[in-house]
Amino acid sequence: MATTARQRFHLAVGAMIVLIVASNILVQQPINDWLTWGALTYPMTFLVTDLINRGDGPKAARKVVYVGFAAAAVVSIVLAGPRIALASVTAFLAAQLLDVHIFDRFRNRAWWTAPLISSTVASAVDTALFFSLAFYGTDVPWTTLLVGDFLVKLAIAFTMLGPFRLLMPARAERV
Repeated sequence: MATTARQRFHLAVGAMIVLIVASNILVQQPINDWLTWGALTYPMTFLVTDLINRGDGPKAARKVVYVGFAAAAVVSIVLAGPRIALASVTAFLAAQLLDVHIFDRFRNRAWWTAPLISSTVASAVDTALFFSLAFYGTDVPWTTLLVGDFLVKLAIAFTMLGPFRLLMPARAERV
């Protein structure tokens, strides 16, 4: 049974909100000096954005980013605190919009090119912005966390190519 653009939009926004809020809570829980639990959840937001972009285009993907951003910002302030929320929404908005733009530029190449390049570049921007805004001037070892989280995000970007291909709309191969 095929899903409509409206259904995909609502599903994507819901997933985006859950992933952002969970990541904002989990980033405050270090695994060690190099990694937080948030590094394992946040990269999935790029999968959501890339699937919408592939199936419904960059305009729809940007709409998911804006709606997900607004809703998650409110929830994150309550659940993660203002500093984490501000760092998160700033990094999220910059990185996700960059991801949408880069994905669109590479969409006509091999199916894996656009999600891999866009997720890699956007993850670098997101990680640098988030960790510097969230933890600069604190006792948190944010520079080592930045490196560790980015390396995990890269590994997850590669790993998410499989689910991306499986979930990629069939009609999108011609886009």
